[in-house]
Amino acid sequence: MNRRNILKLTPVVVATLNTGLVSSLAAGLLWPLTGAAQARISSNPFTLGVASGSPQADGIVLWTRLLPTGLFSSLGNEVAAVRWEIAHDDQFKHILQQGQTAATPELAHSVHVDVAGLPPDRWYFYRFHAGDFTSPVGRTRTAPAPDAVVAKLRLAYASCQRWEHGYYSAYRHLVQDQPDLVMFLGDYIYEYAGAANAVRSVTGGWVQTLDDYRARYALHKSDADLQAAHAACPWLLSWDDHEVHNDYTGNTEGFASNAEPARKEPFTRRRAAAYQAWYEHMPVRASVLTQALAGLNAGAEMRIYQQLRWGQLANLLLLDPRQYKDPIVCTSDGRLGSSTFDPTRCAPWADPARSMLGTAQETWLAGHLGQNAPGWPVVGQGSVLGPRDFKPGPDTTLWNDGWDGYPAARRRLTDMFAKRQTAQSSANPLQTAVVLGGDVHENWVGHIKRDYADAQSANVGVEFCGTSITSRSNNAARHVVDGWLAENPHFTFADNRAKGYGLCDFTPVQLTTTLRVVDDVTRKDAAISTLAVFEVRAGRAVLGRV
Repeated sequence: MNRRNILKLTPVVVATLNTGLVSSLAAGLLWPLTGAAQARISSNPFTLGVASGSPQADGIVLWTRLLPTGLFSSLGNEVAAVRWEIAHDDQFKHILQQGQTAATPELAHSVHVDVAGLPPDRWYFYRFHAGDFTSPVGRTRTAPAPDAVVAKLRLAYASCQRWEHGYYSAYRHLVQDQPDLVMFLGDYIYEYAGAANAVRSVTGGWVQTLDDYRARYALHKSDADLQAAHAACPWLLSWDDHEVHNDYTGNTEGFASNAEPARKEPFTRRRAAAYQAWYEHMPVRASVLTQALAGLNAGAEMRIYQQLRWGQLANLLLLDPRQYKDPIVCTSDGRLGSSTFDPTRCAPWADPARSMLGTAQETWLAGHLGQNAPGWPVVGQGSVLGPRDFKPGPDTTLWNDGWDGYPAARRRLTDMFAKRQTAQSSANPLQTAVVLGGDVHENWVGHIKRDYADAQSANVGVEFCGTSITSRSNNAARHVVDGWLAENPHFTFADNRAKGYGLCDFTPVQLTTTLRVVDDVTRKDAAISTLAVFEVRAGRAVLGRV
């Protein structure tokens, strides 16, 4: 069996290295490097930095992609040997594990090393070597053991980083805020080109093919502030629509702008290319490729939703809001994509069978929320959860791409939170459910209601939908935003101007969420400030403004 066939069929192998048992993968293969033509590396191949992700109590995924500098320095179709090390110290005097893997052309010379057998709740340092070159040093950590009593967790959440709309200076400040973990909630890249009043330009035009997606990821990852944020701590990563195509759902393409060139391939092939490129550039396990690379073109699932227990302090549940989503309905003129709509004039909107997450993912989520496990349940997903009626008065205008377009699915989710809440007692106190979101490029903070149609309905959780790193919003005037808040009293705060990220500080008795914003995304040296701070006491689904 040749190397190409192995790559198609085998997602993971386990290899015994001289320092221990390590799940290693490079396109799903620990390649016997001595038997293949080796790439000659004549310039720095670590131009995209390093990253780590998907932490567990005993392991972590380490990532890099070899992309040398210089016009004639491409690695082409050759395999490159990559050595890796993980140590207790940044000088690598106390190396804990080390090994060798392969960067193959089938996966754009990306490297994913699934390191196992590490002690829990520790910080580590890691690096890669290729040829005569050494990568920047990354810092990462393992999660606490599931039964460990943990005093605190600092979780940063971020989303929506359109290159043309500004600089990633927010990430420089995020690094200084020293989170334990970053949860990224979608729109890592944008497939667009040609933004009006662009702060910086993209290369390569509109993104449609595998080469296009690879080039766009490489452009984003060339940003020094983004590289620093990846190197500072592990990330948990989900996606939204722009990693593939604006407003796409499942196997249904989204809205094709008049500026977009004619489609080069069927949408299913485009989605497969986009999913492969996402995998190539993210620190995720090979197991997300449920049927290896060959399965993507056949429509196989890429399983990215996941759970991470942070000791007894938090139960992190990261969702996939796009891959299993039913097609959008109620769009103006019957076209593909999203728009505002009047729900009283769209019967399919209320169909109880429609889902945002798909049956399997809903069942998985209900199981994890229904375990009544100790700690804060933290659900990371792609959008605003609570309804946003944009029309004052008795009539209603909603946006159909997020949860507002899927009311039955939202009710099933709020019922999960309510069921968990009713299971608690004085002898079994449970922390409040927390939902984190992105997508809308604005900060929205509110209470999660069991029944949003009833203003007196019980709160069953709280939500923090974050603004974007750079992506622009609608820029409506402040009095308009205040009108939206008045129309939707389950929200207590909204801001549609500032860009940045959120910080969630969890302790056993309290959550403190800080909205961090930069003063000007068009400046590389943008300053940071705090827009607002909120507190939630454990066991009480009530937001307090600090």
